[in-house]
Amino acid sequence: MEKSCTFLVHFDKGTPAIATEIKEALEGSDVSAKIDAMKKAISLLLNGETLPQLFITIVRYVLPSEDHTVQKLLLLYLEIIDKKDAKGTVLPEMILICQNLRNNLQHPNEYIRGVTLRFLCRLNETEIIEPLIPSVLQNLEHRHPFIRRNAISAVMAIYKLPHGEQLLVDAPEMIEKVLSTELDQSAKRNAFLMLFNCDQDRATNYLLTNVDKVSEWGELLQMVVLELIRKVCRTNRGEKGKYIKIIISLLNAPSNAVIYECASTLVSLSSAPTAIRAAASTYCQLLISQSDNNVKLIVLDRLNELRSSHREIMVDRIMDVLRALSSPNLDIQKKTLDIALDLITPRNITEVVLMLKKEVMKTQNGELEKNGEYRQMLIQAIHSCAIKFPEVASTVVHLLMDFLGDSNVASAIDVAIFVREIIETNPKLRVSIITRLLDTFYQIRAARVCSCALWIIGEYCLSLSEVESGIATIKQCLGELPFYSVSEEGEASTDASKNSQQPSSVTVSSRRPAILSDGTYATQSAASETAFSPPTIVQGSLAAGNLRSLLLTGDFFLGAVVACTLTKLVLRLEEVQPSKVEVNKASAQALLIMVSMIQLGQSPVLSHPIDGDSYDRILLCIRLLCSTGDEVRKIWLQSCRQSFVKMLSEKQLRETEELKAKAQVSYAQPDDLIDFYHLKSRKGMSQLELEDEVQDDLKRATGEFIKDGDDANKLNRILQLTGFSDPVYAEAYVTVHHYDIVLDVTVINRTKDTLQNLCLELATMGDLKLVERPQNYILAPESSKQIKANIKVSSTETGVIFGNIVYETSNVLERTVVVLNDIHIDIMDYISPAVCTDAAFRTMWAEFEWENKVAVNTIIQSEKDFLDHVIKSTNMKCLTAPSALDGDCGFLAANLYAKSIFGEDALVNISIEKQADGKLSGYIRIRSKTQGIALSLGDKITLKQKGGS
Repeated sequence: MEKSCTFLVHFDKGTPAIATEIKEALEGSDVSAKIDAMKKAISLLLNGETLPQLFITIVRYVLPSEDHTVQKLLLLYLEIIDKKDAKGTVLPEMILICQNLRNNLQHPNEYIRGVTLRFLCRLNETEIIEPLIPSVLQNLEHRHPFIRRNAISAVMAIYKLPHGEQLLVDAPEMIEKVLSTELDQSAKRNAFLMLFNCDQDRATNYLLTNVDKVSEWGELLQMVVLELIRKVCRTNRGEKGKYIKIIISLLNAPSNAVIYECASTLVSLSSAPTAIRAAASTYCQLLISQSDNNVKLIVLDRLNELRSSHREIMVDRIMDVLRALSSPNLDIQKKTLDIALDLITPRNITEVVLMLKKEVMKTQNGELEKNGEYRQMLIQAIHSCAIKFPEVASTVVHLLMDFLGDSNVASAIDVAIFVREIIETNPKLRVSIITRLLDTFYQIRAARVCSCALWIIGEYCLSLSEVESGIATIKQCLGELPFYSVSEEGEASTDASKNSQQPSSVTVSSRRPAILSDGTYATQSAASETAFSPPTIVQGSLAAGNLRSLLLTGDFFLGAVVACTLTKLVLRLEEVQPSKVEVNKASAQALLIMVSMIQLGQSPVLSHPIDGDSYDRILLCIRLLCSTGDEVRKIWLQSCRQSFVKMLSEKQLRETEELKAKAQVSYAQPDDLIDFYHLKSRKGMSQLELEDEVQDDLKRATGEFIKDGDDANKLNRILQLTGFSDPVYAEAYVTVHHYDIVLDVTVINRTKDTLQNLCLELATMGDLKLVERPQNYILAPESSKQIKANIKVSSTETGVIFGNIVYETSNVLERTVVVLNDIHIDIMDYISPAVCTDAAFRTMWAEFEWENKVAVNTIIQSEKDFLDHVIKSTNMKCLTAPSALDGDCGFLAANLYAKSIFGEDALVNISIEKQADGKLSGYIRIRSKTQGIALSLGDKITLKQKGGS
């Protein structure tokens, strides 16, 4: 069995030291050799060796040593050796240790006394401790504070032993006297902590009699005071009024740790607006004053909790929260923006947007590495503000349009999407946005941003001047036609010289006229050779724009978008331009551009020819311009925008539903107590207590005090670990709370014998880690014992906990082992539905390297029912809009998303098809950054997809 010890060190068991070598070194007079030998002995003991032959040697040669290091190692050695025999009786040789410890407690050197007192805090054998109690009590009055504070800790440890109250009957009274006269802050803190743990009433009385002096106490003592207040108020909520005054007085303490604990305590004990405002103000103060990023993140988490429970109070603190944007850390900036966006109201929207505009302008200096990512977050935040409050869009849209040509493509795309939405929701800004977009279009360098900008130009250029400007802008950015040329070698061709990497010539046989040196004509024979240059790309002049350079790289999807935009502009020109000549001219120019793009795509100058979809799209545009009907015109000029409006309305509806889902709906029971606040006696109550009473009444009336879980759900979490016929029956109640799993194991002795050294031995598989070492217990006949085991979770993965119960009886010398059933930890306890944008989903899908592909195998025959079943089984959120899932076409594709408590993303894509026999086929693809979540989620889907519960 492993022994618990405060001294842990790595030791290579591959080359263990021989006990005789250690014994020789200990018997020698060399102090450094003794130190090395003691270290080896301790390491061997910690790794399972017993070394019983060393004990007498250490007593004879190490105990008398005056060296401080040797004495400290001696105490570590004494801590980990077995001090009892198999029957639980203290070994007789421990008398020798007792005498040595008594001498150390009376030693003239303060260090020896102090470390010995600290060692006594870790001793559990009352037979060894009892003779030392008089010496321990003498040290309570020692002149040195180091000894006094360790003596107080030793008294507390002895008093907390199973029979400690009999050893030190009047310990709390003695410590209270020490506390009243003690001047050292650490010793004072230890004394108060002893009263807090051993005699809470004395600690409370001392606190209430020294209320005025609390602000003058040291940081350590103030922290224990706050812990005491939390404990007292949890057990008796009616007394929290007198303690909240102490907490508020400590909000002005010089220690940041005390201030933070004060704010946390205030929030946990009171819901009065005054208390919440004080806590929020304290958190904001810490957020600004602390330079440590970890502290800032923790404080932001606390502010986020306040936002969810006390939003109306946090609204007034939004500008203080936004001051955290000055930190260069992206995680801090993201959390700050997330909190601020939920606190926006019509009263503060102007200030918030002005602050965000200033931050956007700061990102233009380019000093920081991640300015592009920060700018993207700011643009998304401004987008959200403008959607919620359209009146502020006019103040930001033109500023953001300067970033359409941003080198960070992601932020440029966000700007384009923002402009596209604003121009639809704010008709008053249409003219100014179109004008600015046409002026800055040539600066755009990303194909996706160009595509979005072209769609805006095609849909929202309505007047004659706007349509003409749109066509002219596109022509200018495409440059001169054609996009490539075939030129004869020897003729002056600047374009051909620009592509020197092409083959120099090709040989052809033909008859053609030639001009001789005297100016006469002649015909060359078929055998003569003439050299021609192959087709070469015409790069265009320096004024040629972004569209040409993107097309010449082979981006024909953008070419199809250009063709569609020109088609819409020409169709709209027919409506607003009275002159048919101008319309025909524009139509001919558009057709020429489209034909040139198709020729470029089919030419050998590009490594990749035009794809079929883009070719069909451009060809469709050519046919439309050649013959246009009214129905086609209506589809191109009206239906496209109607679809976009429908998409925006669905997005807004989805966001509204999410907000409703987040809102907590709780109801009070009909037989709950009604407390009439106005009929209460207010005598002696402070304003804070009055506010707290009102808030408690409101929470009680709305059912906020009602716990979510009911007894039926708790019963579902009880797992039977052993059989009914086993001598020891065990069952566990499993609680999963974020990073911790708590096993509350009930062990029942079903025999007539006393079980000795009963130990619950657990092991884990997966990313689970046991926190505590197993302890031994004695279980009386037919009695039970509650054993708690804490397990840390480090990643989102299905884990298994297994183990056994080991015990001894007086009748059987061998140990009995009862094997336990395995406990499977479900991945559903770690993940929760989450929302992200389609762009973010696609980005993560491309980046994540782990994919698990699960084939669909189910008895469910409806595509929609199968999707609903997978969503329910995996606890994920469907990102695909409901309108996209409507209809009955025999196919279904949807994206699901969830986030784990560790911040990991889980992406799922479902693609299914209904076969002729009515069965569903297809695949479910799971992607994540880590392997564990992909495999565990795949196993869960495989288990659940057949339609079982």
